[in-house]
Amino acid sequence: MTTLITGASSGIGAALAIESARRGGRLFICGRDKARLDAVAGKCRDLGATVRADIVDVADEAAMRRWLESCDAESPIDRVFANAGVSTGEETEANVRRTFAVNVGGTVNTVLPVIELFRRRGRGQIVITASIAGYGPLKACPSYAATKSCLKTWGLSLRGALAREGIRVSVVCPGFVRSRITDKNTCPMPFFMEAEKAAAIILTRADRNTGLIAFPWPMRLASWGLSILPQRLNELVGRVLLPNKA
Repeated sequence: MTTLITGASSGIGAALAIESARRGGRLFICGRDKARLDAVAGKCRDLGATVRADIVDVADEAAMRRWLESCDAESPIDRVFANAGVSTGEETEANVRRTFAVNVGGTVNTVLPVIELFRRRGRGQIVITASIAGYGPLKACPSYAATKSCLKTWGLSLRGALAREGIRVSVVCPGFVRSRITDKNTCPMPFFMEAEKAAAIILTRADRNTGLIAFPWPMRLASWGLSILPQRLNELVGRVLLPNKA
């Protein structure tokens, strides 16, 4: 199998690359940090995988299209993990715009060219990384939650729209998983999970063509429960859980 992964230099992306390498096949990976990306590529090669690692800005539409088409010409892609993403930090205008540009724009720049490639062959799988945070409004991280909500809805809608064309789509909604994003968190992180365990769950369920890969289940249940509350109750719960957040 030939697998392509964006955001592969750390966190879930790196763990997905290494776990995919254990299975063999060809890997195309990209990230923003050359040293970290090269380290991941080295681990994958040590496991016997053939790897091409490139520094690509997922927010650059033209660069992403060139990279994706170049990779596919080298070895036809079977599965794509649109995984690259950033946290917002302080909700400044610059940070908010960057969050949307990378999380939403970067995913769109990955998925749309891939759909074209897969349509020519009548097969392929796209796995989009969203988040449990995308289940509803979160005042602690408005921009991040909004981008992940967008990806969750878009991905699940694409799943239905592309199924007849032989293109499978899954959406991943993980809870707190070790990454450079969670390393910066100061808030409580219930049911915290190591990236390696998350990657194993994602790959197993992607192999089964599971539409919504949301875990761990207590976080999924709690987030779903909050999402169906009337807005006033949702806001009340938010004030109780995060009393010092604006």
